[in-house]
Amino acid sequence: MKRDPSHMEQVKRWAKFVRENPSRWKKIHGEFIDSQILGAWRFYERLEKTKEGKEKIVKLRKIKMNR
Repeated sequence: MKRDPSHMEQVKRWAKFVRENPSRWKKIHGEFIDSQILGAWRFYERLEKTKEGKEKIVKLRKIKMNR
């Protein structure tokens, strides 16, 4: 898969930021990860309120448990 050149530029900018801000980047990254987890939980809560959603969640859980 070929990526847009701007992707690598963003990776380089983030790496530079991490090197230059060893304590600050952890807070920013932690907030990002927390927001992703909260977003996923909210999605599953909304999905669970529908009949089809409940069925999909059950299927997903069975797949994860069988791995």
